[in-house]
Amino acid sequence: MTKQAIDISKHDGTIDFGKVKESGIDTVIIRAGYGKLISQKDIRFEEYYRLARQYGFNIGVYWYSYAVTKSDALKEAQTCLNVIRGKQFELPVFFDIEETCCKEQAKDLVETFCSTVEKAGYYVGIYASKCFVLENLSNDNLRKYDLWLAHYTTKTDYKGNYGIWQYSSTGHVNGIKGDVDLDIVYKDYPTIIKQLGLNGFEKQDVKPVISEPSEIDDMLFDIELLINGKQVYHVKYNTGDDDDSNIV
Repeated sequence: MTKQAIDISKHDGTIDFGKVKESGIDTVIIRAGYGKLISQKDIRFEEYYRLARQYGFNIGVYWYSYAVTKSDALKEAQTCLNVIRGKQFELPVFFDIEETCCKEQAKDLVETFCSTVEKAGYYVGIYASKCFVLENLSNDNLRKYDLWLAHYTTKTDYKGNYGIWQYSSTGHVNGIKGDVDLDIVYKDYPTIIKQLGLNGFEKQDVKPVISEPSEIDDMLFDIELLINGKQVYHVKYNTGDDDDSNIV
């Protein structure tokens, strides 16, 4: 099972979720906010969540961190929990960490935020770039929490485990004006989360399906992928279709 996803924030403006769904995307990861203040809640979070739920998307959420101390990370986790309370998420709550400068600092921030949110009944994960992962994240962090890997390429060479791969920041999807982040989801998070009774769901007796990472042409979708301004994919076909005539 692989799912084509997008991740969005207020910077993506007004989104026609109906057109996005028609393009073959069924998963969205929404920025809930950033920093440690409730005033830093993403101003489109409620709108995006409501519309994504209305159109039947699987939904995840992320919180962009500016924390430099464990106290900051704790406050960010508490604010994130206040923002997402009462909602259900089929994907993890991700800690988006990009600002720290050393491995020990990153380890403490990840553990503080993620453990706090996890104890509140959520499946949590880490969002980070490939370089950040290699330079700053500890093996302990990566053993405990799923990774949403950012690496902008047609085939990542990252050797570690990851549940989601963000492969472009310059995708084009019907229903969204301008560039949008594109992702592939490999884990059957909706089933896993419901089976565990996390993220606002009651426990359910369901079986998860987990896929191995593959190249980006193993799905059904209708998007453009731009890398360094050049169109490298514009595809619309079914999973397993060997016809690559639409690949530029």
